[in-house]
Amino acid sequence: MASLNNRIAIVTGAAQGLGAADARVLAERGARVVLTDIDEERGRALAEELDGDFFRQDVSDEATWDALMAHVLDRHGQLDVLVNNAGIAVIHDIESATTEEWRRTQSIHLDGTFWGCQRAVRAMKARGGSIINMSSIVGLQGSADYIAYSAAKGGIRSLTKSVAAHCRRQGYAIRCNSVHPGAINTQMVQAALRHSSNIDLAGAEDQEAMRLQLGLGEPLDIANMVAFLASDDAKHVNGAEMVVDNGATAILAG
Repeated sequence: MASLNNRIAIVTGAAQGLGAADARVLAERGARVVLTDIDEERGRALAEELDGDFFRQDVSDEATWDALMAHVLDRHGQLDVLVNNAGIAVIHDIESATTEEWRRTQSIHLDGTFWGCQRAVRAMKARGGSIINMSSIVGLQGSADYIAYSAAKGGIRSLTKSVAAHCRRQGYAIRCNSVHPGAINTQMVQAALRHSSNIDLAGAEDQEAMRLQLGLGEPLDIANMVAFLASDDAKHVNGAEMVVDNGATAILAG
């Protein structure tokens, strides 16, 4: 895989889960990573481990995006990669979801991704870069138990394509792609398993054996895709939806 040496990358929601894996792999490939999260303790610890930077950010607060970009450009002079990863997933269906939960979910996922893309395009348009938006397979097919999350992830899919189209039309060397994980062994998926199937993966005697039995991926599977999209190996990949689900959507479609 192409090196990410001398690249400056932002990863939002990087204190744990997929964001932490993304930050780790980008750093291993040579990027200098700026990690953002509302979880300051874990975020700072990981940033120190990766010789990166930490910036406390609530992605649903527009002002923090301007502050983040000013911090990155002042300190590093450039931005090459943005991974819009931060998100939440509340378990609720169309009958049980509240307006507050709906708006909070859209604010974090859709508002946060919109502001991130907008500020990144402004920062990258002179030299190019890669924007990677974290969607989900439920953004392609929906989920009865994650009504707000599914809607937000579907919106991110379309937003991604619109940003890619704009950058190509303007002649910017900016690529914008979405990643659509299936079931990955994260705290969110573990909570979903407890809710839907009464399966306690975290409490299993042999977690790895149960993970394989359930067909769950690992955060590294997503991080490797993110690193590919961040690199020059993906120089002709733009406006794409990269599904990483071990055939789950193919099986459902069949």
